[in-house]
Amino acid sequence: MELKSTSSRRDFLRQLSVLTASTAIAGLSIESLSAKNPKPRKIDANEKVNIACIGIGNRGAEVINSLYKTGLCNVVALCDTDMGASHTLGIINQFPDVPRFTDFRQLFDKMAKDIDAVSIATPDFSHFPATMLAMSLGKHVFVEKPMAHTFNEVELMMRGAKKYGVVTQMCNQGHSDPNYFQFKAWKEAGIIKDVTAITAHMNNSRRWHKFDSNMKSMPGAEPVPATLDWDTWLGTEQFRDYNKDYVNGQWRCWYDYGMGALGDWGAHILDTAHEFLELGYPTEINMLYAKGHNKFFFPYSSTIQFKFPARKDMPPCEVTWYDGLDNLPPVPAGYGNVDLDPNIPPPSNGQLVPSKLNPGKIIYSNELTFKGGSHGSTLSIIPEEKALEMQPKLPVVPKSPSNHFANFLLACKGQEKTRSPFEIAGPLSQVFCLGVIAQQLNAKLIFDPVKKQFTNNNLANELLVGAKPRKAWKQFYRL
Repeated sequence: MELKSTSSRRDFLRQLSVLTASTAIAGLSIESLSAKNPKPRKIDANEKVNIACIGIGNRGAEVINSLYKTGLCNVVALCDTDMGASHTLGIINQFPDVPRFTDFRQLFDKMAKDIDAVSIATPDFSHFPATMLAMSLGKHVFVEKPMAHTFNEVELMMRGAKKYGVVTQMCNQGHSDPNYFQFKAWKEAGIIKDVTAITAHMNNSRRWHKFDSNMKSMPGAEPVPATLDWDTWLGTEQFRDYNKDYVNGQWRCWYDYGMGALGDWGAHILDTAHEFLELGYPTEINMLYAKGHNKFFFPYSSTIQFKFPARKDMPPCEVTWYDGLDNLPPVPAGYGNVDLDPNIPPPSNGQLVPSKLNPGKIIYSNELTFKGGSHGSTLSIIPEEKALEMQPKLPVVPKSPSNHFANFLLACKGQEKTRSPFEIAGPLSQVFCLGVIAQQLNAKLIFDPVKKQFTNNNLANELLVGAKPRKAWKQFYRL
C-alpha cells in the first residue's frame, strides 16, 4: 500500500500503534487482573524485596540504582515505553537477564505473582495508572514526586493505599535526611513555633524558558523514534502527535504532562514545613505574578501565595512561592551568604548554576527567623548573633536510621514505617496541584478544605479532576 502524504502515513502509523497495543492486551480487564492477588506478600526479615521498575531511563535509572545499592531488593522486571533508547541502555546492560516490558499492564499481567513492590519514575501525568494497578494487586509502591498530575488522582491514590493496605513512599528523598529529623526535633522542642510566613524559592533556569509564550499551538508532529511506544507513553492523555519536546524531561514544561517548577522542587523545599506545621490545605491561592503566562506551558516566572488557616494552637500562615530568573524573593537582614549548598542536587536538565539565591526557604515565626535550603539541607537561625544565643537551647537531633530508599524497602518487610507515605505526601502534592491550577488560570482562587472544592471558579473545579482519560484507561479510575 502506498502512502501518498506525510499526514496519511502518520495516521496509518498511529492506527497501527493503537492496534498493536490493543492486541497486546486483548482480553485484559484491569478489574479482573487486580482481583488475582489483592493482599501484599509477607516478606521475611532475611528475604529481599522483589521489585519491578517502571521508568528506567534518566531519573528512573537513578532511582533503580539507589534502591539496588541498599542491598535490600532484587530487580525482577524492567518497564519503559522507550525500551532500548540510549537513556535506558545503562539499566538494561546492568540487568541483562531481567524481563523487559514497554507496557506496565503487560508487566503485571505476566509477572504479578513474582513482584512485591514497584518503583515508578515516569512523567508526572503517568504516575497514577501504574500506581493504582500496583496497589490493587497488593504491591508496595515507591513513586516519584509529585504523587500525581491532578488533585483528584492524588485523592484516589490516598484512598487506594488505605483500601489495599500496601506500603507507599513518595520520592522526596530529603524527607529521610537531616532536615527531616532536625525540623521534627526543633518543632517538638518549641524552637520552631508560631510560624506566620514562609518564603519558598527556586530561581534557576527551567526548560521552558526557551519557549515563546506567544505560541499559538502545541509543537507539531515529528517522526516517532523506532524505540518508543508513543501510544502507551501517552497513557491516560488524549492522543497527540509525537514531538521531542514532550519526552525525556521536556514533559515537565507543559500543563498537559507536568507540574512545572512548583511540583518539581516544592516537594524538596516545603515538605517538612507542610508536615510538621500541619498546614493541610490552603483557603486562598493568589497568583501574584505570572511572567509569560500562556495556555500551554508554565510561566517564565511565578509568585504564588497560599493562605493556610489557623490549626490547633498554630496561627494562620502564608506560604509564598517564587520561581523564575528575575523573581528573587526579599531576604531579611542577616540572611548571610548564598553560596551553593553541596547537599542540593542539580535539576534534571543539568548543573545547578549558583544564582543570587539558592533553592530553599525562609521561615518567619513570631520570635525567630530560619533559613533553609532544599532536599536534606538543614535549617539555620538568622541572624548569626541570634543563632549563637539560641545554641544552648537547641535539642540533640537524632541521626537517620535509613535513607529514603532503604526506608521504603525495610517498610515493605515490616521493619520500619515510611516517612513520606501517601497520607503525608498526598496533601502536600495536592497543594501543588492547587498552585498549578492558579498558574494555569492566572487567577485568585478560594478553596474549601472540607469540601475540597473551589468556591469562586467553576473551571478551576474542573481542573481538580483534569481532562477525561482515553476510553482504554478509564478503568484505572475505578480501582
